[in-house]
Amino acid sequence: MLKTANPAARGPNPLAGAFRTGKAWAGNVLLAIYALLTLYPLIWLFISSFKTNQDFYGKPFSLPSVWQFENFAKAWKIAGIGTALTNSVIVTVVAMVLTLFLGTLAAYVLSRLQFKLKGPIMALFVLGMLIPIHSTLVPLFIMMKKMAILDTHWALILPYTAFELPVAIFVVAAYLTSVPKEVEEAAMIDGNGYWGIFFRVIFPLAVPAMATVAILAFLRFWNDFAFALVFINKQALKTLPLSLSIFSDGFGTDYSLTMAAMAIAVVPTIVIYLIFQEQIMKGMVAGAVKG
Repeated sequence: MLKTANPAARGPNPLAGAFRTGKAWAGNVLLAIYALLTLYPLIWLFISSFKTNQDFYGKPFSLPSVWQFENFAKAWKIAGIGTALTNSVIVTVVAMVLTLFLGTLAAYVLSRLQFKLKGPIMALFVLGMLIPIHSTLVPLFIMMKKMAILDTHWALILPYTAFELPVAIFVVAAYLTSVPKEVEEAAMIDGNGYWGIFFRVIFPLAVPAMATVAILAFLRFWNDFAFALVFINKQALKTLPLSLSIFSDGFGTDYSLTMAAMAIAVVPTIVIYLIFQEQIMKGMVAGAVKG
């Protein structure tokens, strides 16, 4: 009696293996092309920062004829980037810490506790996300003038924190829904109150979501120009975006120094992202793997 050969005993199909390998290579090539297209503006910025104005206008997409390393020293000195960088760091770090702490605390209360005004409070924060930020410049200016905090760091820290809080609350609250309540119950059995649960359980578990909020807040605070332009007049308190505008006037723009200054300004953003990238990815995929 003839026996039919078992297809599984023949071993892997070489054509199928070649197809999978080719598909993987094609996917990698497409991802590499996408990465290059995404990174090209950043690469172009750094290359342009070493050019003269003549090279920038004459050969905008080529390498510099002569690499002008002194552009960075000139830009640093003329724009006062050292002082501006210090002011931006102070404003951004303080506003980011306040946003993370208050946002995480509010998200904990709104996502884990039940009380009568929970719905209206959530609606209030949703309304805060819908208000155009720059439409508040005039009333904020009047308010800060009455409070005598214009031309201080707080003139930027307080609006930054207020406008970023709704985003922070909703991102962290959505993440906390994936945390089982049994964790809190176990902490309560161990003798922790609400503050103990928050600092010892919720706060450490919410780090991935907080990292996502941190990078979003950092980008908004670090790159803001409108609020700093309206609320800050003292040269000693100007932030980095304001210092970059010094290279452009009514008669022209010094692009060589502008690109050098922008290259300096973008480095902290890259560093922050590289530090938090793992936590950011965890925060982004947390909802997708829930359940």
